[in-house]
Amino acid sequence: MAVLHPVILPVTAANRGLKGPEKVRHLSARARQALALSAARSGVALHRLPKDERGAPQPVNGVYWSISHKSDYVAGVVSPDPVGIDLEKIRTFSEGVRRKIADEAEWGLSGEVPERRFFRFWTAKEAVLKAAGSGLSELSRCRVQSVPDGRRVMLSLRGVPVTVAHFFFDRHVAALVQNAYRVAWGLLGDEDPGV
Repeated sequence: MAVLHPVILPVTAANRGLKGPEKVRHLSARARQALALSAARSGVALHRLPKDERGAPQPVNGVYWSISHKSDYVAGVVSPDPVGIDLEKIRTFSEGVRRKIADEAEWGLSGEVPERRFFRFWTAKEAVLKAAGSGLSELSRCRVQSVPDGRRVMLSLRGVPVTVAHFFFDRHVAALVQNAYRVAWGLLGDEDPGV
């Protein structure tokens, strides 16, 4: 697999009004649909989706996987290497959260519009931490090293370099641990993919 095939699906209009546990169940199931489509596009099958005691996804027959879900969209991806995917709606944010995500040296690496830059850094770090299986406990160790262009961010975690690809759509941004792979983003419409 020289190409990663992350898939993004919208939450259907009929299910956007769900609340509480019913919403969580639906979003999780929809994200698993996106994951199944990514696996099919990659020519692999995932018959089970194990997690460790902390809830971090575990590989299946050498295939790593990651999902993300928000109120309007979900995403899933498979990879032969540890992988993380995240997505967020681009919106306003607080100064306190900004200070937690990155320091001033990191913020100075990009001159983008503040909201776009914030959510690029946030989703990139979240994707890297998912790939590492460490969660937010290592947020302060995950550092932006450079921003080579509007679609990639170079980070490091524990001194290991990581390349993250970004995809922008409908006032949202998705981030994917890319490293040496090419990325073929798949954004599907409201139709049910029939997985």
